[in-house]
Amino acid sequence: MSGQKFQVASRSGTSEDIQILDLDGAITFSQAAMFQEAVAKARAPYLILDLTDVPSLDSTAVGALVRAFVTCNKSGRKLALVGLSHRVRNVLQITGVDPLFDAYATVADAEQSLH
Repeated sequence: MSGQKFQVASRSGTSEDIQILDLDGAITFSQAAMFQEAVAKARAPYLILDLTDVPSLDSTAVGALVRAFVTCNKSGRKLALVGLSHRVRNVLQITGVDPLFDAYATVADAEQSLH
């Protein structure tokens, strides 16, 4: 794995009630707090996590994704995952949490489905 630094960038979706978090880099124990902080700051009714540039995640990241789901669910917001690589999808399936998430190939697909 390269020494790529993990980054989270927030942007608006096609409407003001959609917020997109673009995640870039592997999500591991050392980056989970940054990810959770970004999710906590997101307040839009619809949150899309774009994982297109996330090559892998560890068990801490799986826990962070589940917490993001629970946080959104408790507050009546919807969460969608986008661009899951084969490796990321396998981790979610192996850990048994994949049924929690609505997953889409592209941000556009997710935005269309959320409305």
